[in-house]
Amino acid sequence: MRWWPRSIRWQMLLGLVLIEVLCIGLFATLLIRVQEQDVTRRIIDRLTHQSTSLALQAQEALEQNRGDWVGNSVHIMSQAPSVIRARVTDPSGQSLFVGSREPADNTLNPAEYSQIRNIRGTTPVVFTFGRHRWESVRAIYAGNTLRGYAWVETNPTWDTEQLGDMLRGILGFGVVWIVASVLLVALVARSISRPLAILHRGTRALISLPESSSAFPLPVTVSNEFGDLITAFNSMVASIQEQRAGLSDTLSILDSMLANAPVGLAFFDRHLRFVRVNQVFASLIEIPLSRHLGRTPSELLPKGVALSLEQALESVFDTDGAVREIELSGETMETHRPWTWLVSVYPIRATTMQVRWAGIIVRDVSERARAEEALRRTEKLAATGRLAASIAHEINNPLEAITNLLFLLRNFSGIGEPALQYVSMAEHEAKRITEIAQQTLRFYRQSTLPIRANVGDLINSVLDLYRSRLNTLNIEVERRFHADAILFCFEGEIRQVIANLVGNAVDAISSGGRLIVRARPSRQWNSTGAPGVRLTVADNGSGMSREVRNRIFEAFFTTKEATGTGLGLWVSQEIIVKHHGQVRVRSRAASSRRPSGTVFQIFLPDNVNLTNNAAISAPE
Repeated sequence: MRWWPRSIRWQMLLGLVLIEVLCIGLFATLLIRVQEQDVTRRIIDRLTHQSTSLALQAQEALEQNRGDWVGNSVHIMSQAPSVIRARVTDPSGQSLFVGSREPADNTLNPAEYSQIRNIRGTTPVVFTFGRHRWESVRAIYAGNTLRGYAWVETNPTWDTEQLGDMLRGILGFGVVWIVASVLLVALVARSISRPLAILHRGTRALISLPESSSAFPLPVTVSNEFGDLITAFNSMVASIQEQRAGLSDTLSILDSMLANAPVGLAFFDRHLRFVRVNQVFASLIEIPLSRHLGRTPSELLPKGVALSLEQALESVFDTDGAVREIELSGETMETHRPWTWLVSVYPIRATTMQVRWAGIIVRDVSERARAEEALRRTEKLAATGRLAASIAHEINNPLEAITNLLFLLRNFSGIGEPALQYVSMAEHEAKRITEIAQQTLRFYRQSTLPIRANVGDLINSVLDLYRSRLNTLNIEVERRFHADAILFCFEGEIRQVIANLVGNAVDAISSGGRLIVRARPSRQWNSTGAPGVRLTVADNGSGMSREVRNRIFEAFFTTKEATGTGLGLWVSQEIIVKHHGQVRVRSRAASSRRPSGTVFQIFLPDNVNLTNNAAISAPE
């Protein structure tokens, strides 16, 4: 209803007014009906009395033959405020005496004539005719003779004034009652509407600004049930804010865990679409975070990997159980970098009955896989080294016999000059075999204590091992050794560093290249200026890009996919650090304008206090 107010206060006021008006109307109607019945009864009683009084007075006057008294009685009766007309008629209805306010020829009307036949003896007849007109008639007897009738008509104004007074009283009472009730209800409604208005403002503030607490607590203005309700509302809001703060803290913790977890995290809906991922996962597949949402694994991952992951997700949604430790291998779609993951898929339930999402935890075990592969290769190389050392050791005995036989053949056989030349060549090759065997044994039998070693001799021993390969590739070797390049060091470990650098240089040089190896006394590059030896290994090979140069000392990083383990330079750096040395690298990849090449410069201090830390040894 459009006319019905929305405010509780005005609803109460209007409802009360309507109820009271209805009640007062019903009360007035009932009272008026009762009063009308009472007025009618009083009219009948009064008219009966008045007509009887007039008839008796007329009867007495007629018995005493005093007709003038009848006229006086009629006149006096007509002057009564409750009587509008009084008269006396003969038995035929002709007016004999009328009141002073009535015309002399006032005759009976048909309604009055019709009542004459209803008169029985001296009993008055009261009747009504017209609108609110009441009249009484009584027979007048003198002895037993009917002498006429006494007529008295009531004044309707007299009776209606009584009803009007009563109605005005009821109306005045009703107005006073309604005003008093309205004032009372207004006060009561104010005590109700004000707390409700406060609750309404608080509810709107809670809806519009759920994070703000400036509007709370709400003021408690009353001490009744509404005050208790406001207090309970304040407690509820405080509890909600506390729970929201706790939830916000929990969400912040979860967001922080999601963002900073060292593993990749991703969440999928039942359509196998990404709903959220963390930065680690995005970095693993080298695709920005914004490109994940709403996509499926088959749109972002290699086909085989995506198929395995989707099968695991569907299994989680179908069985409500987790799928753990799935090993997936592939390569990134952008840089084609190989990777190996361990993936666990687990269900996420919005209710206790249904799995709504599925989450995956991705651990990048690429380094571990590469380490395992490098370990297998290293173990294979170590076994090969042990076998080579055993072979070198076993070669020494027959080699010594061959040397002795060649000596006897030269000095005691008496052979001619051409044969002696062949014997000299055989002795030279046997000596070379001896040197190779000795160098091999030196690599295997490294010393466990630091000694003073000539760096030039260490370099020569390494170059001797690579002599055949250097000759095959026609690589020019430039040796620049200073006689004073003597260092207190772990001889075998420094030889291993030189071997790694020379081996890498040989791998980078094409046929007809150049290799420069230098060693000379120098000073520490930093402010201490400690004495030591500077070792330089330079080549004019293919060089390295900036990206490769920045990663050459990382464990398991290698550009030799088939033969490299990625441990050579990492171990070399560990050995240099162990000797408190420093290393500098310069490299330039081939281009049309400038030649390519790489230079390694190593400074090793002559530290007599060098301790025997655990030696690190791993060939590449």
